[in-house]
Amino acid sequence: MLARLLRRIYFIQLLTGALLGIYVAERLGQSGTMAMAMAMVLLCAVLLPLLLQLAVISTSMILSRPKRAGPLWWRAFGGEFLAALRIFWLQMPFASAKTEVWLPDTAQEAQPWRVPVLLVHGYISNYRVWDKVARALHHAGHPVLAITLEPLFTSIEDYTPQIQQAVQQLKQATGAPRVTLVGHSMGGLVIRAWLRQHGSAGVAKVITLGTPHQGTQSAAWSPTTNTTQMKRHGPWLKDLHASETPETRQLMYIALTSHDNIVYPQREQVLEGAEVTEFEGVGHLELCLDDRVIQWLLQKLD
Repeated sequence: MLARLLRRIYFIQLLTGALLGIYVAERLGQSGTMAMAMAMVLLCAVLLPLLLQLAVISTSMILSRPKRAGPLWWRAFGGEFLAALRIFWLQMPFASAKTEVWLPDTAQEAQPWRVPVLLVHGYISNYRVWDKVARALHHAGHPVLAITLEPLFTSIEDYTPQIQQAVQQLKQATGAPRVTLVGHSMGGLVIRAWLRQHGSAGVAKVITLGTPHQGTQSAAWSPTTNTTQMKRHGPWLKDLHASETPETRQLMYIALTSHDNIVYPQREQVLEGAEVTEFEGVGHLELCLDDRVIQWLLQKLD
């Protein structure tokens, strides 16, 4: 659903940019050559989507900007813009409808497989956000399953049957008694909602990246059901907190970034009893691409 929607959005943007380029070429007069006119059309066709993406990232970075924004904030700004181009333009629009468990290569089968990992994406995303993480996990010997949560706009609890099905699929494919669940952004809340319903008996660890555990101010701008549940210190989050035991919290490992442009206030996103690691100079989407974060994830899995 999201992949098809993104392809249509970018096609419209490219077409609009091309039409704008034709208008600009005509306004420049008839003295220009055909090659110059075509160059103008191509330039505008590419430039319009780039400027729109830059506007979105700029707005989110400015709204979430800490009082003292140093060089690391600018590094996060640039990294988040590049991450958005890679993930939203090159990865997510080309997601397939169905995903399968990615087992370690045949050469690794003689060795015991490491703990299977279920990857759960966040709000307005699909499983392709995990491309780099999934490759790193596969290379390290972990069976991996990355799923797409649908529909886009619904209650977070509505996603828990998909988590349950994926956990069973991963266990059946590997024969493992336990799995580790990794969530980015809203995906971490989906995992916690699933734990509330099904318990943690078959869970090795829960790892979250940039998850709004205490809610985010950015959710106030959206009226959808799942964003309402992610509002800062909202009632749904309070009920979720109250349902968790100390034993469940001990399974959790939290990664947050002090320059998160979607989940803020950033340093509030912790849970009592859960281990927290903070990164700097990294944006929200970039958490799924940053080498330091991926290395940290592999270490926690070990």
